[in-house]
Parts: sequence; structure tokens; C-alpha cells
Amino acid sequence: MQKPSLPFQFWILALIAFINSVSFTAIIPLLYPYAKLFGLSDFQASLLTTAYAVSQFIGTPILGRLSDFLGRKPLLLVSLLGTTVAGLIASLTPYAWLLYASRVLDGVTGGNISIARAVISDMTPPDKRPRAFGIFDAMFRLGFVAGPSLSYLAQTIPPFPGVSRLGMGFLVAAGMALIATILTLFFLPETLTTKQDFHLSWRDFGLVRVFQSATRPTLGPLFLLTFFSGFTFTIFTFAFQPFFLNVLQQTPKTLAIVFAMFGMLGFVAQVFWLEPLTNRFKLVDILAIAILVRGILFLLLPTFPTLPAFLAIGVFFGIANAYPLPLINSLLSLNSSDREQGEVFGINASYLSMSNAFGPATAGMLVEFGYKAPFWITGVLTILTAWFAYRLKTGLEVAAETKSG
Repeated sequence: MQKPSLPFQFWILALIAFINSVSFTAIIPLLYPYAKLFGLSDFQASLLTTAYAVSQFIGTPILGRLSDFLGRKPLLLVSLLGTTVAGLIASLTPYAWLLYASRVLDGVTGGNISIARAVISDMTPPDKRPRAFGIFDAMFRLGFVAGPSLSYLAQTIPPFPGVSRLGMGFLVAAGMALIATILTLFFLPETLTTKQDFHLSWRDFGLVRVFQSATRPTLGPLFLLTFFSGFTFTIFTFAFQPFFLNVLQQTPKTLAIVFAMFGMLGFVAQVFWLEPLTNRFKLVDILAIAILVRGILFLLLPTFPTLPAFLAIGVFFGIANAYPLPLINSLLSLNSSDREQGEVFGINASYLSMSNAFGPATAGMLVEFGYKAPFWITGVLTILTAWFAYRLKTGLEVAAETKSG
């Protein structure tokens, strides 16, 4: 018997995720050189990333919780509009403090992905969620290939009056976010059929609530797993760039090709291989093995510091790295009630934001001990994270099977 297909609205949401990802990733190659135009030091430039991550950590659970009260669509629109306005400010401002303000605004309203994941939970049955989350995250990942390419193209066209060539990348990112906003407004229906009674308190939005969530049965360990997985991964994402350029003696152009390779492998792995794997094996088993493989590959990279070895290892890394995030999201969805999906994904996004804030800074400190040091440290930490994931197996399986049954 043929399995029911995903609803049409899901594919609209997946398209929105892709456009939003392009908007987000288009500015990644621009932040550092753009900061230099404002006379910022290297450390001050790094704070642009920290400002975004910290603001997202604070704002995402607020948007997620509000989406449980007010509906998914209104909060998704607010989030996308925030990204649009932030891009416009960054592209037009002559002041460094407004550049920081734009990153804070983008971070505070940057909960659109967690809200979109709550929409997926609203519109798909439990047995379809692993595939849905896999496709959704694959579309987001595909944006990591298109975004930097679009950013490069934006810098080749004549800039508008009052906008620098680097600022054109921010302007294009704002335009992409605006397109996603329009698609959401006209083509995405509200999916939250039963809204909670509107009652807000500081406890709902305080940081204490986020940290207390780590003690919640079943969900708490998953939140911690998100942080550990994101923390170890973001150490790699910062460290591999100076390693690739200085140890392997490669060029930024080759580095862009490697980024594209990771993105394409992740896209293929999520879209075509995730569902067959989840149909055959337990979610936690796949998750633990994927993280374990990632840790082993981190250790192999500095062991064989040549370009052919890096590319060969990178193929396996691009595939293994495609699975942890959608699998954790699936487990979160299966182990939480339908009425709290927005809150749960909002809190989980906050843990991911914390990892995005701490990981690169940790890698920056480790690089002081040599370009290979971060790989040794994150390799060991990633293997410990895989062990932590496997230890959660029994409790997660019981809860997930109870809900899906």
C-alpha cells in the first residue's frame, strides 16, 4: 500500500525555508570584510556573530511560545520581516553601532526556523515527520550552497547609491527574506488548529525557563544533545577554514567549492537516504552512529593533512553531518505534545544558538595552540556526545513508540 504523500503546504514551507536559508547564508562571507570597512578590529568583528547568536538565544523561545498562543503564521511573518529590516539597516548604515543593532534585530526575530518546524509537526503525522524534517533541513542546507554564490554575484553588480559593494550582499539578503515573507502571507495557511489560552508571564520568556528545560524528562536530554552536537560542530566550522587555507595551502576559491560539496552531499543524504534509514533502523541508533562517525572524521582530518585525504574524508563528513539535526528534531516532535511544539522547538533553537555562540569562540582559542588542536579536541568531545546520545536510547524509544502507536 502506498504511503500518503506530504501535504502541498509542506512544500510551500520547504521553499520558504530554502529562500530564508539563502538570505541567511548570503551574509556569512560578508560579515568580516564588511566589519573592516567600519574600522572594526578582528575581535570586534567576531562580536557581530556573537551578537546574533546571543540575541537569537533570547528571542527564539519567545517567538516559539507566542506561536502556541497566537498561531504559527503571524509569528513567522514577524520573524521574516525582522530579517528583512535587519538586512536593509546593515546595507544602508554608515555607523558601526547600527551594524551591531541590525545583527541583534536579526537574532531576536530569528526564530522562523523553529516556528516552521512547529508547522511541520502540525501538518504531518508522526510516521511522516522524520522524512518531513529531513527534506525541510535539506532545503535549508541547500541554501548554504546558493547563499554564498548569490552574495558573490551581488558584489559584481553596480551598487545602488549609498550602498557599498559588500553592502549589496545585505540588500540582496533582505530581498530574499521579503520574498519568503510574501510567500508566507499569501500561500501558507495557519496550521495551529487549537490555540492555547493567551497568558504570558516573565517566567515563560525568562532565561531561567530555558535552562530549567534541561531537567525535563525525555526532552531535557535532547536539548542538551542539541547543544553538545552544535557546540562540537561549530568548533569544526571555524577551525577547518584556517586549517584548509594555511595547512593545506589552498585558496578561498577552493574553500568555496568545499562548502558547496558539503552542502550538496548533505542535501542528497537528507532527501534520498534519510527516510529509508529511519524506516529500517531506530532513530536514536542512526543519530548516535552519525555523531560517532563525525567524531572519528574530525580526528582523521589532522592525521592526514593533505588535500586528497581532506576531500575523501569530506565526502563521508558531508553525508554523516546531514543526519543529527533532523533526527533530533524528529525525536523532539515525537516526545512532546502537539500543543507545545512551538515552545519545544523554540527552546531547542535556543540551545543551538548557545552552541553557535560558544563553539566558534572556543575554536578561536584552540587555534592559538596550532591549527590541528581544535580537531583533536572536538573529535574527542564529539565521540563523547555520540555516547551520550546512545545512552538516551531506551527512554526516547519508549516515549516515541507510545506516541506514534
